[in-house]
Amino acid sequence: MTYSSIPEISVTELAQLMADQETPRQFIDVREPGEVAIASIPEFQVLPLSQFAEWGGAISTRFDLETETIVLCHYGMRSAQMCQWLISQGFSNVKNVSGGINSYSVMIDPNVPKY
Repeated sequence: MTYSSIPEISVTELAQLMADQETPRQFIDVREPGEVAIASIPEFQVLPLSQFAEWGGAISTRFDLETETIVLCHYGMRSAQMCQWLISQGFSNVKNVSGGINSYSVMIDPNVPKY
């Protein structure tokens, strides 16, 4: 399966989006609770892929289908899968964070631990 059609943003672009408090955005982190305990970004709501059965059915009531939705994982593969699924659920403005939280730690905020 290819994820080449999913729009991606760099961690630099992510930092700019998070700094813009005027524009409504939704931030989703699909990493597992143990990963989030090591490193996290406060703006992101955590929806672990392993717990999909618990939150999957309510995704369209919990989040707005039209609002820009930014998805993050460790390196960008699981978040790409999530982006693909969100698009299939009717989300119209979804972006994957290229390089994930690992790149964010390296390029934006070294206070976010690497693992």
